[in-house]
Amino acid sequence: MNDFPFPLVESMAAASAFSAGALLGLSYFGLLMRSVEALVSGGGWRAALGMSLARLAGAGVVLAIAARFGATSLLSVFVGFLAARTLVLRRARKDLT
Repeated sequence: MNDFPFPLVESMAAASAFSAGALLGLSYFGLLMRSVEALVSGGGWRAALGMSLARLAGAGVVLAIAARFGATSLLSVFVGFLAARTLVLRRARKDLT
């Protein structure tokens, strides 16, 4: 558990972690879209592989750093990531219709 002296500081840390998770999610799914476009357009599998490795490495690093700060930070990053996923999926569905 975090040993923050004040609840406000813990709330600010959770909000920062949420923002980091949302940024991670937006970049993760942006790279996913670009790697799919590279594969579909014949841009080469190397570019798609590089972007996939970057996505996974970035997610691993951010989640590992959040885990070092405790469960609250890790959960906040994950919720931010899921919020970004929801936004990206809504936009993709809107573009299909």
